[in-house]
Amino acid sequence: MHDVIPTIRGSDGSLLAASLACFAVAGVANTVDGVELHLGATALAIAGVYGVARYAQSVSRQRLAHTALGLWISFLVIAAGHAIGLETIGSVAPGPAAVTVVALTAVTWATLLAAAATTIFLGFREYGSPAPADEQVLDGEASDYSTR
Repeated sequence: MHDVIPTIRGSDGSLLAASLACFAVAGVANTVDGVELHLGATALAIAGVYGVARYAQSVSRQRLAHTALGLWISFLVIAAGHAIGLETIGSVAPGPAAVTVVALTAVTWATLLAAAATTIFLGFREYGSPAPADEQVLDGEASDYSTR
């Protein structure tokens, strides 16, 4: 069956990747003192949420749920590194320790904010907003109106 609304293949992944990049830069910028950096980080986080919203509109509920689950699992794995200590990991990893700490901080913020955003948009789709008619039929949900 053909889609009624044409979509560009690969566009959903690039939206999510751009959102992850915005969240990563915002997270790192938020660790540095300075009002200007905090304002810029807030603007980047807002842009990241917008990208996740567009991603959530362009994929199915199942794919959005899988994405949210994958992001939460990724965040939990990375959060385990925080229990060990970022400086400890930085001293063991090849290269400068400061670069490793900043990279892990960026990945932590990116996965946390993206996981939260995808979960919220999944919740909007599941509970807050009505499903389109084609999803109701596919999910086996009956209409409230009789079909005489």
